[in-house]
Amino acid sequence: NCTSENQWNQQYDELLNYVQEFGHARVPKIFPRNPSLGKWVTFQRKKKAKLQNGDVLSSMTKKRIKRLNKVGFEWKINKQSVSKRRSPRLSVITD
Repeated sequence: NCTSENQWNQQYDELLNYVQEFGHARVPKIFPRNPSLGKWVTFQRKKKAKLQNGDVLSSMTKKRIKRLNKVGFEWKINKQSVSKRRSPRLSVITD
């Protein structure tokens, strides 16, 4: 579907803008400045998991995975990833 591909590319461009501004692709699930981007990255993780579990109807493709990997997209977010994102702010506050 051309429309869904266009929407995906538009959100990917938003992710590129995020990476350019923040220096990483760890968009928080709740990102008040761009709520749709936070939701989109969460959906990308879910879609990849579905694809890996054999769901042939998943809209995730190898091409999309490659593009996301290229910008440092993190497929699994854990406490360490979150602390990396927050640590610069904390060091400024505690210094």
